[in-house]
Amino acid sequence: MAQVKTEASVTVIGDLVGSRRSEDRAAVHARFEQAIGAVNAELAPRVPLRIGLGDEFQGIFASLGDAIAATLRIRMALLPDIDVRQGIGWGQVQVLSEEPRVEDGPGWWAARAAIETVEAYERKASLRAVRTAYVAAGGEPGPDPALVNAALMTRDVVVTGLSERSVSVLDGLMRGRRQQDIADDLGISASAVSQRVRAEGLGVVLAADELLRDL
Repeated sequence: MAQVKTEASVTVIGDLVGSRRSEDRAAVHARFEQAIGAVNAELAPRVPLRIGLGDEFQGIFASLGDAIAATLRIRMALLPDIDVRQGIGWGQVQVLSEEPRVEDGPGWWAARAAIETVEAYERKASLRAVRTAYVAAGGEPGPDPALVNAALMTRDVVVTGLSERSVSVLDGLMRGRRQQDIADDLGISASAVSQRVRAEGLGVVLAADELLRDL
């Protein structure tokens, strides 16, 4: 029997919200694949994100900061038409086999528990805007889950409240585009873009994204 390998990992599990109600499931899936591919190309996860059954995806990242960045980028790529709930886990992952790759262990259990936390948020009106949660497996060292979740909650509430146009502005800024170029694409003035960045918390989301990358 092959030896089971165990490694500390940052895991991510996610699934689309309400995608089965879409009238064009093929278009939803194509956009989903594009979002996953873009994140894999930008962040190079240790185990690339992959789409499974039931509009669920999962992957393993080299750091918590990369995992948090991935959850924001996936969500921004799908909004406003599609939303996604995502769970981030920290813990040991057992690689049971390489071909096909089969994994198990506390890291995955933690990510699944985080998804269940998001589902619990959805049943509370005051927390319904939160789409991401973080759980560390018992006994694992790492950033304080309370602090990480406080940052995720605040970020998600801002993003959930954005208009379609503001989502486009934030998405462009995250991809390093100039405000003038974003304004030209949207048919608005550069000053209108700057006003959205200041008034709707886009600058705060960008600053938090940069700070959280160091985790």
